[in-house]
Amino acid sequence: MNKEVILLRNIIENDRITQRELAKAAGLSLGTVNKLIRKFLEGGLIEYSGEYGPVKTDAGKTRSGSKTEPGLRYAVTKKGYEFLKPYKVDCAVIMAAGFGSRFVPLTFETPKGLLEVFGEPMMERQIKQLISAGVSDIAVIVGYLKEKFDYLTDKYGCKLIYNPEFESKNNISSIHAARDYLRGRNAYILSSDHWIRENIFHAYEGAAWYASRHFSGETSEWVLLTDKKGRITDTYAGGRDCECMYGPAYFSREFSEHFLPVLEKEYSMPGTSDYYWEDVLKDMLNGTAKKRLNAFYGHVPEIGLCDGIEMYVNPQPEDNVYEFENLEELREFDPKYMEDSGSEAMRLVSRVFDVPESEISRIRRLKAGMTNNSWLFSVKGNSYICRIPGQGTEKLINRKEEKASFEAVKDLNITEKVIYYNENDGYKISEFYEDSRNADPHNETDMQYCMQKLKMLHGSGVSVTHHFDIGKKISFYEELCGGEQEIPFSDYPEIKKQKDELLSWLSAHKRQEVLSHIDPVADNFIFLKGADISDTERDIDKIRLIDWEYAAMCDPMIDIAMCAIYSYMQEDGAMMLMCGYFGREPDVEEKALVYAYMALGGLLWALWGVYKEKLGVNFTDYTIKMYRYFKKYSVKAMSF
Repeated sequence: MNKEVILLRNIIENDRITQRELAKAAGLSLGTVNKLIRKFLEGGLIEYSGEYGPVKTDAGKTRSGSKTEPGLRYAVTKKGYEFLKPYKVDCAVIMAAGFGSRFVPLTFETPKGLLEVFGEPMMERQIKQLISAGVSDIAVIVGYLKEKFDYLTDKYGCKLIYNPEFESKNNISSIHAARDYLRGRNAYILSSDHWIRENIFHAYEGAAWYASRHFSGETSEWVLLTDKKGRITDTYAGGRDCECMYGPAYFSREFSEHFLPVLEKEYSMPGTSDYYWEDVLKDMLNGTAKKRLNAFYGHVPEIGLCDGIEMYVNPQPEDNVYEFENLEELREFDPKYMEDSGSEAMRLVSRVFDVPESEISRIRRLKAGMTNNSWLFSVKGNSYICRIPGQGTEKLINRKEEKASFEAVKDLNITEKVIYYNENDGYKISEFYEDSRNADPHNETDMQYCMQKLKMLHGSGVSVTHHFDIGKKISFYEELCGGEQEIPFSDYPEIKKQKDELLSWLSAHKRQEVLSHIDPVADNFIFLKGADISDTERDIDKIRLIDWEYAAMCDPMIDIAMCAIYSYMQEDGAMMLMCGYFGREPDVEEKALVYAYMALGGLLWALWGVYKEKLGVNFTDYTIKMYRYFKKYSVKAMSF
């Protein structure tokens, strides 16, 4: 760490700073500071600019205490500023692309960095601190709810850089997205969800650093090992009574010259999707990066960049930098979140159960669905799930029909107990079953019982007034996608003709309609506690079928087909489901019908995925996989 830069920086920031204060700021002895001040004066980097005082000094200290004398004021000269020029901070990057799953349900509505602490968004506080330090060139790396950050451009002049892989990769993807912005520049690296009490940013920095905090006792934070000069020599997760990574970092241009090329190489390697950028630093420090690069690429120039990588520790007081791990920690810090978090979902739960928000506890996100977001919480010792409809679902789901389906099956002991349902917006609260599990699509016994549950539904005799017409649904999704010309599959005109032929064939083989689930993905079958004591004793009454958004009157074969394609099954898997459903091998027509619905279901969900992607929701290769089902199974169905 360049202590001369820190001394000069402090003189710029406070021309009345004492040598004792300079010593504390730079971590140097008072004698060393005194020598450096003389060196600066002799070299013309600073000059006397007057006196102020009186100030206390330990020189000539007596029994009655310290004496006072006039303080000497210094000013950095033009030559001093020229010396500092290479150390000028050019810019800052704020990583704000992630979802923030530990802050649900707040982050379903607001990105975590825009959550307020004491009435001010965390990101805005950091932006103001940067600008106050003279750093106004600020880039925000966005992904999740990216539109929410647009106002920062107008309010503070921030640049927005989109991270296209924020859903599939860790924060290494945000630094990768900002690499061209960072290259050749001195830059602060911040996380959007940090809250910093006293400003730690400056116009000049002496070397690359990572902020740290001392933790007493056990911690899962990343431990920092350093040499006598404070240079980081290694880092790893978890330790005891140690200095740990905690808060922002600073990349000098020299650091980035070493670091960014290695990060780019590691980014392209398998097994790094869950990497933090700090993992790359760790690999460079401990020699792992050299071995990995050599093993994967052979000898490349980037291997040499691992040598000489330098980053220093920047210790912070315990109460200055905060990284909130979850909503509970935020609640403890800012009491506002105990009574009114600002979240509509939290307010709903508060109203439904007639409790203050402070009594809603054990909050966590459940696995994200393809249509909705769901979160788990506890009230009065019981656990519940709150479903929040996903983006665009108001055009895809008829909530009045979903409610009618719930009403139809509520006495069949087949689905979850619904506590609250709003047919206008689709919000739902239902009981959560402790110690339950989802069906395993790879377990034949599990799936046989799931098929029997479907058969129970189909044979129940209950009905609703609405119908699921898969041909009309496909046409509806075509319109949502913008019509045939906007659908991205190049052969769609030909596929559409095949679809019409298959629908005509299906019409000629129409079967009696029953109430069908339409969405029997394995995850929607819940095995309650005690439902699988053994393969032979499993109690089918302890299996629940949840999520009735698409349920309607339809050919029951559609449920077997949908279950198959949701689990990416092919002929063998589909045959296993049919045998489990019928208790025998299917006949020719039954098999043809299941294949026909596998084809049409694949086309339906491919178009559904295209529409969701137009809304900015990424489903990776899901649309392609579903599209292939139509191509393969339309031919198989028509061949019978």
